[in-house]
Amino acid sequence: MRIFELTGVEKTYSDGTRAVRGVSFGISRGEFVSIMGPSGSGKSTILHILGFLDRHTAGTYTFEGKTFEEYSPDDLAHIRNQKMGFVFQMFNLLPRTSVLENVKLPLLYSDIPKAEWDARARDVIERVGLSHRVSFEPAKLSGGEKQRVAIARALVMDPDIIFADEPTGNLDSVSGLSIMEKLQDLNTEGRTIVLITHETETAEFANRIISVLDGKIDSDVRVQKRRHAKDGFVK
Repeated sequence: MRIFELTGVEKTYSDGTRAVRGVSFGISRGEFVSIMGPSGSGKSTILHILGFLDRHTAGTYTFEGKTFEEYSPDDLAHIRNQKMGFVFQMFNLLPRTSVLENVKLPLLYSDIPKAEWDARARDVIERVGLSHRVSFEPAKLSGGEKQRVAIARALVMDPDIIFADEPTGNLDSVSGLSIMEKLQDLNTEGRTIVLITHETETAEFANRIISVLDGKIDSDVRVQKRRHAKDGFVK
């Protein structure tokens, strides 16, 4: 089943910049897809459209069989909170807030009883190997630890879909490898992973690579020999 379907999608900003130009592709549930391209190619804009963080200006975007226009603003907010998790290059952690409180943030907008928040957050913190850092603030964490906190926060609502926008961009190779291993594990569990990267080595951890250039799809190929995190990679 295709969870995402883009047909002739465009994004033009108010200054006239055409960031995305007639993009068409679909992503099936359970895929691990890399959207790869140089800076300014439009890849992050595509992720923002897929994740309902931005709205396309032309074409059709269908999510789970319904077009964007069929969803109300409340529907979109619910989907982002319940079905999607986001991991960004700059981590987007609250600086004077503990790991535990950062991971609990998505729960503030959920229907999950407050009494369950701590246990739920501690569970995903343990899953990313940071139980010993649960009371630390971000300033006391390494870059790799910060990104693992971001992954824990993305997982706390148990979403079906994880969007990762340049998740290894600010990390050394060892930390980056750890993050890619975690994303591969999440995909093995059945989650759909959409990875944005400008690095071929990182893109090859996915099963499929969609290359974007100047806002258009340049190629869309299945990876014949997927790179596995346990084998390592050089940034």
